[in-house]
Amino acid sequence: MEGDLFSGLGNGTQIDGKVLQTFQKSFVEVQNVLDQNRLLINEINQNHESKIPDNLSRNVGLIRELNNNIRRVVDLYADLSTSFSKSMDASSEGDSSGALRSSDGKAGHKRSRPV
Repeated sequence: MEGDLFSGLGNGTQIDGKVLQTFQKSFVEVQNVLDQNRLLINEINQNHESKIPDNLSRNVGLIRELNNNIRRVVDLYADLSTSFSKSMDASSEGDSSGALRSSDGKAGHKRSRPV
């Protein structure tokens, strides 16, 4: 699929393979953090159920790590949103990067959104 154009936005817009790879890399990173969070939550729950003082103390650090991971996921999604918006803007302004094109290969026109 590398180098191919991905048509998946529902309106005939296509994403260049390089842009798609960047998005995919970010989504993989998000998924890895979410998988780690699942493991952390399981360990936190086990420690809580055990009611062993050392395990309960360990939860403090685990919860901090979980909170930091959640912040990281939010930041990753914010970066993805910004990158996607820039790709859309570059395409609709006829940027030569060719990140996004209409299905007929022509540059798109920027739509005005009501404020």
